[in-house]
Order: sequence, then C-alpha cells, then structure tokens
Amino acid sequence: MKIAYSAASPYVRKVLACAIARGLNDKIERWKVGTTDPALLPVNPLSKVPSLITDDGMSLYDSPVICEYLDSIGDAPKLFPPVGPARWKALTQQALGDGILDATQPRRREIALPQDEGRQSYIALQQGKVVRSLDLLEKEAPSLGLLTTIGEITIGCALGYLDFRYANEPWRPGHPALEAWYDKVVKLPPLAETMPVG
Repeated sequence: MKIAYSAASPYVRKVLACAIARGLNDKIERWKVGTTDPALLPVNPLSKVPSLITDDGMSLYDSPVICEYLDSIGDAPKLFPPVGPARWKALTQQALGDGILDATQPRRREIALPQDEGRQSYIALQQGKVVRSLDLLEKEAPSLGLLTTIGEITIGCALGYLDFRYANEPWRPGHPALEAWYDKVVKLPPLAETMPVG
C-alpha cells in the first residue's frame, strides 16, 4: 500500500494512527506530495491527502474511507464495531472529531486574510462549532476508551490538531475530564508516533 500524505495533515494522522492500531504501519509506503502536485490527480481527482493506493491498485480517498479499509484487513481488534449501538457511537464520535477538524482548517486560512465583517462572522461560526464540540466531549470523556475505536482515534487527532495549530486558544480550560483522557491517550503509539510536523 502507498499513502499520499502531508506530515501536518490531521486527516493523514488519523489514517496513520489507525494503521498503527491495526498493526499495518510497516505495510504502508509514504509518498510525500503537495495537493497542487499534478502527480496526485490520477490517484485522487480532488487533489487531497490522504489518498491511499491499495496493493491491488485501487485508489481510496477521504480519511473515513481509508480508515474503514484498513480496518477490513489484518487480524488486530477492529476499530469499527459491528452494527449496533457501539458502532453508531463510534461513527458519531468520528464525525464529531472530523467536524472539529473541518471547522479549524478553513478558519486557519481565513485568519491569515484581510479581515472584514463577513470573514469575522465566518471565523466566529467555526469557533462556535469547536467550542460546542469540546463541551459535549467533556461530558462524554468518562466513557471514552483508550483508542479502541475510530471515534476515539479521531477525537485524539482533533485535540492534537488544536494543540498544534491553535496553541494560542487552549482547549483544556473548562474541560478537565477531556484533558485527563487526552493526557493518557496521547502517550499511546497511535498518537505518540504520529505527532504533526510543519
């Protein structure tokens, strides 16, 4: 397998964290590529990372799809629970973690542009999504496990991205239970070995 990646992408981190949790990390070749590199287009017409080329030549893209594919191979415990309440919980947590990332990445670009009322309103809208998500995760923190599901891995990557790109907006104040959970899981191999760079 071969992954098109950027060392700073939280979505790439999520995929690599899943690969580590599933015992597949050493089976994935890294292909460092920029999203404007034309070589990426035959793999992913959206020109985004992560993109995965499977051993049989199939192109997969978007982190939820790649993570589910990785969960379908190998013998390690599954990160995606079988159909039932545990699955819906894990998928909803994945959506919440991805939502935090989806709200923070464009906001980072918007902050760098000249500010006007419309842009400030957009930034505030994205900040609100993150604040509400963190407040919900604070309530749910006591029930979070140690990176045993796709939801927990995604939440861990989202919190790590906030540390990485928004250190000036600390998320820990007001979220002691979530902070305690994160302090445990950030030391585990899936997150410890995939710290963002850049």
